[in-house]
Amino acid sequence: MAHTTNGHAHKLSVAGLIVTLGIIYGDIGTSPLYVFKTIVHNKIITEQLVYGAISCVFWTLTLQTTFKYVLLTLRADNRGEGGIFSLFALIRRYVKWIYIPAIFGAALLLAEGMITPPLSVSSAIEALKDVKGLETVFVPGNNLTVGIVFAIISLLFFFQRFGTKIVGFAFGPIMLVWFSMILILGLIPVLGNIAILKSLNPYYAYDLLANYPQGFWLLGAVFLCTTGAEALYSDLGHFGRINIQISWIFVKIALVFSYMGQGVWLMQHMGHTIGEMNPFYELMPHWFLLIGIGIATFATIIASQALISGSFALINEAISMNFWPRVTVKFPTDQKGQIYIPSFNLLLWFGCVSMLFFFRDSESMLNAYGFSVILTMMMTTVLINFYLLNVKRWSQALVAFVILVFSTVEISFFLANVIKIKHAYITLGFSFSIIFVMLIWHRARKIANRYLDFVKLKDYLEPLVDLSADKDMPKYATHLVYLTKANNHREIEHRIIDSILNRKPKRADIYWFIHIDRTDSPYGMEYSIRELVDDKVMRVDFKLGFRIQPRINICFKKVMQELNESHELGIYSKYESLKSKDFHTDITYVIIESFFSIENELSIKEDFIMDAYFNIKQLAQSDQKAFGLDNDMTVVEHVPLIIKGNQNSPLKRIYES
Repeated sequence: MAHTTNGHAHKLSVAGLIVTLGIIYGDIGTSPLYVFKTIVHNKIITEQLVYGAISCVFWTLTLQTTFKYVLLTLRADNRGEGGIFSLFALIRRYVKWIYIPAIFGAALLLAEGMITPPLSVSSAIEALKDVKGLETVFVPGNNLTVGIVFAIISLLFFFQRFGTKIVGFAFGPIMLVWFSMILILGLIPVLGNIAILKSLNPYYAYDLLANYPQGFWLLGAVFLCTTGAEALYSDLGHFGRINIQISWIFVKIALVFSYMGQGVWLMQHMGHTIGEMNPFYELMPHWFLLIGIGIATFATIIASQALISGSFALINEAISMNFWPRVTVKFPTDQKGQIYIPSFNLLLWFGCVSMLFFFRDSESMLNAYGFSVILTMMMTTVLINFYLLNVKRWSQALVAFVILVFSTVEISFFLANVIKIKHAYITLGFSFSIIFVMLIWHRARKIANRYLDFVKLKDYLEPLVDLSADKDMPKYATHLVYLTKANNHREIEHRIIDSILNRKPKRADIYWFIHIDRTDSPYGMEYSIRELVDDKVMRVDFKLGFRIQPRINICFKKVMQELNESHELGIYSKYESLKSKDFHTDITYVIIESFFSIENELSIKEDFIMDAYFNIKQLAQSDQKAFGLDNDMTVVEHVPLIIKGNQNSPLKRIYES
């Protein structure tokens, strides 16, 4: 199979920029709805508070979002693909334990995605209480408000099956309107009070954190302005670095002016608290309020999309890297990176709905929001450190400086968010559930592979040839195909040899052993062939990228077609009566599935891991379906997995006198 590569570097285009706005920046883009409201909650408005808050937000967006993610982390792409697992694939050969921060970072991000949709949508719908005549109708947390949010979230997850290409083209223009709106609404008051520009001076951020009473803990609210940055990196493969970087210029300008505009409004209330008023909506003229809430509602619906699409990409990578059970993965469009995973879509929907009904209003959700995200960012920093050292070959001094800057920022945010643990336990519960599954799946496969029994294939080539030539034995298949885990072509699993020669001897014209090697390249597709015995025993090695679905039935038929066209192998029937009819040959795949044998005597730790693994496996996709094999062409054999049996049985024979 000839190696082919798609153009993974998305070209800069107006359409690309608009679609990027629709998918990438939903979470970050809607943060003005609640950031300042959270910062100044129940606080007397002072110049120190307002200027310091704007300065903190601006430098957070500059250091964390712009420098770390948009300029640096987006360059850590794996053939155009981003996300924490793509980064892990680049550095895993350098550091053995690096899978731990990768798993933790991915799981925390996935769990945080369960609170983003209900939070974002609720924050917009609840604003209807400020519309005259609706004050008592849309009360935060009442059944009507929660019901509307529930309906919106459910529709969003329903439309995921059509792919982000469709929703992206729909969402892009809406987000363009949204960012234009917040830019104009913020710019107008700023033009009336140019002095607010002084707040961009980093001194005001320092003054707030160092001198304002309990000012450091305000970082927990400030951090909300950058919570979508990790999803931005995860969606790199959807739209490409250049489209994300260019569109970020417009997004950041709009965000900064929105925050400064809110600051100008707050300065008009010096010496007072603002109660339940939201500075964002107070910038809107009364005649525009209902229209603005409508646009904000659409924007918050879109805010969920970045994490949802990023979640699908993460799970797909986790499956390929043996961090997650194999499940059905669909590609709803022909656009690169468009993935839909039905089972995880259902899980995310359930998580979002659970968060909604548990917290019920946006204020309660904000108390739990952000802790998991900052932990994910810290895990990414750990991986970036090894990427810069081992892949980019930066000097240790330069890497140390860069990591020190990011670590200082993130540790500060972490400490400020620690207080949220008491509210975030449900989010952390989801996180640790995902971590548990990933660790169990990874460790169990390591244990099983460690004790996998391989034999020298050369010792069995002659018996295979003899069996193939034995006319007294009924022919099992023309082409008999097994999937092997043996990396070395000179070896084969003993259980495969046992299946062919012992369990039920299987006579075939040609025996095929297929090995799948997952490469660090996301979309690589290559194969090589070794003819171990002329026209009798063949081995095919597929090298597939970690984002490629291993559809072995299709790939193998492609291999046979190419061999036939090159006259290396005839793929038509070898039965004399059918040769003249040009009937295609029969292919039989044999899948060997293991079950955990009662003969195993493992340590308590390994026994727990293997029990958990096989229990989880029952919920996963079968090997047959995972490898894209047709039912009528596949035979499944079940064999016991004996990792460590009891070798010292005390059983003794008694001889009767």
